[in-house]
Amino acid sequence: MCEKKSIPMVSVIMPIRNEAGSIERSLIAVMDQDYPHHRMEVLIADGMSSDATRDVIARTIRNRSDIHVVVLDNPGRIVPTGMNVALRSARGQLIIRVDGHTIVAPNYVSECVSALLRTCADNVGGRMCPIGEGRFGKAVAVATSSPFGVGGARFHYSKKEEWVDTVYLGAWRREVFDRIGTFDPEMVRNQDDEFNYRLLANGGKILLSPKIRSQYLNRGTPKSLWKQYYQYGFWKVAVLQKHPRQMRPRQFLPPAFVAVLLGSGLMAPFARWPRAVLAIVAGSYTAANGAASIWASLNHGLQYLPILPFVYGTLHLGYGLGFLVGLIHFRRRWRLR
Repeated sequence: MCEKKSIPMVSVIMPIRNEAGSIERSLIAVMDQDYPHHRMEVLIADGMSSDATRDVIARTIRNRSDIHVVVLDNPGRIVPTGMNVALRSARGQLIIRVDGHTIVAPNYVSECVSALLRTCADNVGGRMCPIGEGRFGKAVAVATSSPFGVGGARFHYSKKEEWVDTVYLGAWRREVFDRIGTFDPEMVRNQDDEFNYRLLANGGKILLSPKIRSQYLNRGTPKSLWKQYYQYGFWKVAVLQKHPRQMRPRQFLPPAFVAVLLGSGLMAPFARWPRAVLAIVAGSYTAANGAASIWASLNHGLQYLPILPFVYGTLHLGYGLGFLVGLIHFRRRWRLR
């Protein structure tokens, strides 16, 4: 048991940029926590927002907060540099991350603290529960909550407390960063995967708890969803180069699928066998996509059936193509490793 009688100081860190449309809801949820407010601080690392984000933050703080809230400049403009800027200013014994697209439950901080003290875990977090706005956004929420859509990462759909290799967002003891370092500023995306791999490699433990509840405002347009998953695939290559053992077989399936489609498609005009390969692979994926879409629609609503095949395709093709482009973009780094 790791229980402590005193109430630990908590620093909530929010790395954001251009979140004018969602930061008010996220920040209000943080300020309405049931954890003792005099033992909390909120550090917002703003990546030099070019929209009205700071104005919204100032108005929200002025109208509601009895918690110490500080807005810090993040000249690096990306999540890992924002996390590191905030960590340097944090006074808390425990560090809890909340993003600008996330709405945490009123007991979010309390449950993170409880899990850290009760289990001796080095990092705790909950499920990633997406919510969408509009028909397409709601279909994205359905797709990204399913194994077919996002693979076997447990934090997308697990409903039990268990030890895992990564969680959504995260909450840590301060000494974890003293032991293994802070977030890698090279990781524009997937910085949490890279950090959690280092944590596990150094003997740390990561706990997924269903009591730690939040909702994630997912992407609501095809363009923004494609961009998000393309970047996930692209920057996953950088993680692969630093930590090859961090990769799981499921993470190679989308790029392998896209590579086969592109290769057989390019060779199809010149030989018969590439056409057969293309037909088999494309046909098998179409059948699997259709079956997954029907199953998800039966569970969440038939109104999503016309949209889900397109959403699933965007997730898989975006990630797969991004990974292949990343292999080319980062090709010279292999010699440096």
